[in-house]
Amino acid sequence: MLFTVALTGGIGSGKSTVANAFAALGVEIIDADVIAREVVEPGTPALQAIVKRHGESILTAEGTLYRARLREIIFQQPQEKNWLNQLLHPLINARTQQLRAQASSSYVLWVVPLLIENNLQRQADRVLVVDVDEAVQLQRTRQRDGVSLSQAQRILAAQVSREQRLACADDIIDNSGTPEQVLPRVAELHQRYLRLAATGRD
Repeated sequence: MLFTVALTGGIGSGKSTVANAFAALGVEIIDADVIAREVVEPGTPALQAIVKRHGESILTAEGTLYRARLREIIFQQPQEKNWLNQLLHPLINARTQQLRAQASSSYVLWVVPLLIENNLQRQADRVLVVDVDEAVQLQRTRQRDGVSLSQAQRILAAQVSREQRLACADDIIDNSGTPEQVLPRVAELHQRYLRLAATGRD
């Protein structure tokens, strides 16, 4: 299987900024969030199963998944989160493996926000953590998503701690500054990953 670097980080850490920087260097990106949306598009068996369980109110007027309502349900009913994970994770995993097999770059960057939460780190050759402090996470999340401070804190609390994430890291990118400031570190890691992909040694 192609050498795989898993990119993760807490909400608001700037995973997309870092992933885009790798993409600009020709690295193929496999984004777990994109795949998660694909498997519940209108007409898919997964969306039909969700509607069967939760009723038509789980759909928007356009017939797409009403994500905010589903989030509400799984926040209030942990057993529904388990059911949803059992439905979606095998589908997401199968599509991920398909994309890895089709990739043509020297290595792939697998973007997985909940890598540690879902214990997926062993499925990658290397774990890269995008790190910022919690105050920055809260500020960016509120600006981007238009949520209250308490909502942002609740989302943060549902993820693993910064310390747990860093403990799983092979490499770390500090993304506290501007998007441009991460570019030299991305370029440095890109060269390292090219070497590892070619030889298996750092």
